[in-house]
Amino acid sequence: MDCTKHFTLFHSVSLLLLLAPAVLAQINIVTVIDASLKEGAGWVQQSVSDAQKKTGLSLKQSLVSLSLEDEETSEGQFCSALYNGAAVVLDLAAGGWMFGRDHAAAHGVPYVRVQISNYQWMSAVDAFLQSRNATDAALIFGSEDQLDQALYYLVEGSVIRVIVLHGIETNSTDTLKKMRPAPSYYVIIGSTSELNMLFSKAVKNQLVSRDSRWTLVATDVKPGVLDLSMVTGTTAVTLIAPTEKVCCTVRDVPLDCACATLNIAKQLVEVSMSKLAQALKTSGAKDISGTCDQAPSTPPATDAFYSALRQEVGSWSNVEWNTEKKQVVPQLEFSLTAINSSSKTEIGSWSTLGKLDLNPDYKNSPIRRFFKIGAVLAHPWLYKKEGGLPDEFEGYCMSLTKRLAGSMEFDFQFVLPEDGQYGARQKNGSWNGLVGDLAKGLTDIIVAPLTMTSEREEVIDFVAPYFDQSGISIVIRKSQREESLFKFMTVLKAEVWVSIVAALVVTGVMIWLLDRYSPYSAQNNAALYPANCRKFTLKESFWFALTSFTPQGGGEAPKALSGRTLVAAYWLFVVLMLATFTANLAAFLTVERMQSPVQSLEALARQAKINFTTTNNTSVYEYFNNMATAEEELFRVWKELTLNSTSDQSKYRVWDYPIKEQYTHILKVIDETGPVATAEDGFKKVLDNEKGQFAFIHDASEIRYKVYHSCLLTEVGEAFAEQPYAIAVQQGSHLQDEISRAILELQKERYFEVLSAEFWNASARSACPNENDSEGITLQSLGGVFIATLIGLALAMIALAIEVLYYKRGQPKVNSGNPKLSMKMNGDKRGVIDVVPVYH
Repeated sequence: MDCTKHFTLFHSVSLLLLLAPAVLAQINIVTVIDASLKEGAGWVQQSVSDAQKKTGLSLKQSLVSLSLEDEETSEGQFCSALYNGAAVVLDLAAGGWMFGRDHAAAHGVPYVRVQISNYQWMSAVDAFLQSRNATDAALIFGSEDQLDQALYYLVEGSVIRVIVLHGIETNSTDTLKKMRPAPSYYVIIGSTSELNMLFSKAVKNQLVSRDSRWTLVATDVKPGVLDLSMVTGTTAVTLIAPTEKVCCTVRDVPLDCACATLNIAKQLVEVSMSKLAQALKTSGAKDISGTCDQAPSTPPATDAFYSALRQEVGSWSNVEWNTEKKQVVPQLEFSLTAINSSSKTEIGSWSTLGKLDLNPDYKNSPIRRFFKIGAVLAHPWLYKKEGGLPDEFEGYCMSLTKRLAGSMEFDFQFVLPEDGQYGARQKNGSWNGLVGDLAKGLTDIIVAPLTMTSEREEVIDFVAPYFDQSGISIVIRKSQREESLFKFMTVLKAEVWVSIVAALVVTGVMIWLLDRYSPYSAQNNAALYPANCRKFTLKESFWFALTSFTPQGGGEAPKALSGRTLVAAYWLFVVLMLATFTANLAAFLTVERMQSPVQSLEALARQAKINFTTTNNTSVYEYFNNMATAEEELFRVWKELTLNSTSDQSKYRVWDYPIKEQYTHILKVIDETGPVATAEDGFKKVLDNEKGQFAFIHDASEIRYKVYHSCLLTEVGEAFAEQPYAIAVQQGSHLQDEISRAILELQKERYFEVLSAEFWNASARSACPNENDSEGITLQSLGGVFIATLIGLALAMIALAIEVLYYKRGQPKVNSGNPKLSMKMNGDKRGVIDVVPVYH
């Protein structure tokens, strides 16, 4: 191409730049990128900006959009960029660009090619299809740029006959269906989101019908996002996806890194640009200007730059520098996984160096039937596996379904209803929940705690029951005891304790007064009584009143008649108070350990303290609604009989209505409280009420499971309205007889007894504290008694210290001029020792 016009156009611009004030010299990076890669320009611009911040260089970029349909325009863009000056040419085109490489080499501008296309992905696909002896395949690409990139590999020499399609639309679907012979393999190549979209379209358009014929190739790293839920029935696909090492390689981090959502091509551009900028900085490269139609006779040397670049690439794990092609080649590795509706099997790997490596022991899994199993989340029937994927479940229904799948040889997938309901007839006659999904054909089988009712049998068919221990039960929270070390003090009210202390004080004062002023007291008339009689000083009077509360009594009583009369009345008061306290304390501690105040549904309906509810749109709510309707109907019939003039009214004349309206009252309370949406909401309400004043009426099996696994819950009464649970299929389904036979075989093996014991095991409550009535009183209830004793001990020690100190201070001092002083101890019959000073 003649580039004279480009020289003339930019010559004047060059002169203006020479006249401008000096500024910081910029380094221009000329980037060549495929025009079909729409987002590529944004990647390059962002990468240059990041590299500039990292290296401190003043960088700019000239973008050359390479179009195979209009290559002349692309050449003009390149020549213009070269004329303005270029420090390096970065070729990101899928097939490389010889024009750019040759002109860069002619002007001494370094040329670097980075392989960001799907070339290695296509190599892996080609090797895998050849290992399967495939002769043809339909390649379906998620985007136009992926298709354009693949054409370079296909033109180079793929031995497999292919048909290339962009996406799956109505016309392309018809084309594939009409092909004769039909392609033996179908390959979808694209990002994770594109794979999800295209494969879903293939399933919708009924293209996915043959085993092991579909291969999905992920061009990005997006772990856990690929939706393979559509791999159903006889469908089996092979997934070719980058390993976690690839994620670490393209990010230029250690190979044991944590992989995250990643666009490989974008990341390669970012890291390559950073390495390129660092090499420019190290080598001190400058912009080189020139024209495409005239190259210098001696181009500048590029050895310094390539040496710096090799060093930068050398520090990049699993990335090689091809000196001959001037190309950065990432060493990628892909895993090959065979996926069907029940399992994932690693069948081999592909790498840039080792190529295809298949597992010799792998064999294609046999074609199995596939069924969509309708179920609801409810413990212990079906619940999400802790720490597992969103579609991983466990529970009674999961174990049962796996056993049936093993004996009947089918794969399955659980399908949960959008409303989470079991199924109830709507006002317009349709059904919601599990029953509605099965009747509409959205599911094939229902494996759930579904009760058999005549209404449901109008739209679905039931097989032999698999669970006979069903019914309705009531759960309530155990009332939480208030723990207090001084709980024994709460037996009597505060005013009673104050009155007792006041009586003790008044009695002590009165005993002292009577003993002091009575002429017949031992204090005033010592001759009438034996020697050393007890004298009731104020201190002795209080001590007597206090110790009278103890079993040993207050000791020696007053001698005067007035004093003894007061003491006798006081002792009567003490006996009555002690008896009252003992009786109330026993009753208080006994009531504290009493169980639930209600023991049956009838008791629950009669009381007003405990509120209760059930779940909405379930067989439990339907049961109470039907029973309330029956009570109303019976009342209407009874009223007609009693008021009908043609009947013998004397037969029906009673004082009270003969039928209790308890279900009408129960339904009224449930509606006023408000039915809960799910069972978990009901159990949460019960647990939130710490006083045990809320009850939840629900399925007996679920309640029993919760009680076994929660020490705070207790089941009230026995289960009522017992009904069996059964598996359901679509009306007229051939599976009805097959599943029934399988259920009967499992019953013969006593499988259901073993399975029930696994989930409903009373030994799970062994960790709960024993709360029977025979349980002893705990330390928390009477710990205050021990604390009071310790306080008394402490006060005694303080009193001892005071006594010793007082005694030492009260001793007379001995002077040197006084006669010799000695101590003489005299004892009497009471054992009282008097210390008498004796002077010599």
